[in-house]
Amino acid sequence: MLEALTGLGLASAAGLNAYIPMLAMGLLSRFTDLLSVPPGWAWLENEWVMVVLGVLLVIDMVADKIPAVDSVNDIIQTVVRPASGGIVFGSGSASETVAVTDPEQFVSSGQWVPVVTGVGIALLVHLAKAAIRPIANAATFGLAAPVLSAVEDAASVGLVILAVVVPVLVVVAIAALVWGAVVFVRRKRRAHAANASAAA
Repeated sequence: MLEALTGLGLASAAGLNAYIPMLAMGLLSRFTDLLSVPPGWAWLENEWVMVVLGVLLVIDMVADKIPAVDSVNDIIQTVVRPASGGIVFGSGSASETVAVTDPEQFVSSGQWVPVVTGVGIALLVHLAKAAIRPIANAATFGLAAPVLSAVEDAASVGLVILAVVVPVLVVVAIAALVWGAVVFVRRKRRAHAANASAAA
């Protein structure tokens, strides 16, 4: 059960930012005792892989905070984020963490299942993110882009931490993110409708 929650948290984080969970897993596995990736995923802790992920993370973080560019970035990320979700769910659910000590039983039934599951989770989160961003940009004339992007990056980091340290709280965190997104969209729609009525 904890293995699935770890994978869920990491894949959800990847749906918000493809590179944060992958880089975090590499760093945590290489430099701490909080996470130990299995041999098949050891490439995540290779220094060149981590450097490339770090560069891509910086590019993504900058692009995601610029109005209009963020929407183009979301189109590109429609492939990248689900792929990252598959990688981190597969490697995360098979990793030994402070909360998960015997992941082998979870993945022994079929190693492809966690990867496909992670792709699906990250894709759903990404599509929700990509749908909200244009609404926010239109309602705020682009001013919401850097704020939302920073919140998404922070949420991605938070989900990674919870997934590794306290996976049972991942469900609570995801529920809070969904609630926040729904409230945000409703407020923007009401504001847009009020502005349209005032203009008429």
